[in-house]
Amino acid sequence: MLIGYARVSTQDQNPRLQTDALEAAGCERIFIEKASGAQRDRPQLKAALDYLREGDVLVVWKLDRLARSLRQLIETVEDLEKRGIGFKSLTENIDTTTPGGRLVFHIFGALAEFERSIIRERTRAGLEAARARGRKGGRPPALTERDLQMARTLLANPEITVEEVARKLGVAPSTLYRYLPGGRLTIRP
Repeated sequence: MLIGYARVSTQDQNPRLQTDALEAAGCERIFIEKASGAQRDRPQLKAALDYLREGDVLVVWKLDRLARSLRQLIETVEDLEKRGIGFKSLTENIDTTTPGGRLVFHIFGALAEFERSIIRERTRAGLEAARARGRKGGRPPALTERDLQMARTLLANPEITVEEVARKLGVAPSTLYRYLPGGRLTIRP
């Protein structure tokens, strides 16, 4: 069974071009989404993926309708492949149910892995160069020693809550607990 997925980025865009192409390709059911591709939560995509059964094929008009990044696209198609589901993109003429389509898709995967390796290597080299110049990486601490002293002093008063102290310091209570595991119990009067 061919199952279509169409997506437009905004509510005022019309998915008709995509749905016409999906219908012409023989899709028996089409899921339509009106959401940005950058959105993580796409209920119609989830519904389409849940609806698919072994032997089915997910069809999209264009690759970018399914995923915003090559990595996301490859992960989605690999998940489909594990479930015995094919994938077809009409515009790019990719069909993972054929040997040639699988080859093209695996080439995409190899390119994405190569790109990730290059990014990792550049990041590592940049961090090493920064360290050589005396720079330290990472986020600055949320609380200074002076802040912690103030927190301990305030928490010594049983009338003041951890939440109030955290709010006064401009951090979440969980951050305060991370710096003072055990909270009030670790404060000695």
